[in-house]
Amino acid sequence: QVQLVESGGGLVQPGESLRLSCAASGISFSVYRMGWYRQAPGKQRELVATVTSGGTTNYADSVKGRFTISRDNAKNTVNLQMNSLKPEDTAVYYCYAAMITSYWGQGTQVTVSS
Repeated sequence: QVQLVESGGGLVQPGESLRLSCAASGISFSVYRMGWYRQAPGKQRELVATVTSGGTTNYADSVKGRFTISRDNAKNTVNLQMNSLKPEDTAVYYCYAAMITSYWGQGTQVTVSS
């Protein structure tokens, strides 16, 4: 059974940081492309960042320079370091794993508000 379990969400003020983690089980983690997507109220789910099995990263323009995605194949985890958070970063953040089949986590809420 495949499981992607996100953690690390919460309520922060603008300019602060959060680190999201996703623990994967039931897949050969090292060969999967991993990523983070987000969905704000009333909006479509959108890409935040991805990292390939080889370590190549890709970011949405809106988070470049502020967010960093990383993976630890020994621990089957993918992380998203989010710095300089803005109110528009408020969303539910979902972990994503893709190869031939794709899988999603349940999501973790990130709220940026003063």
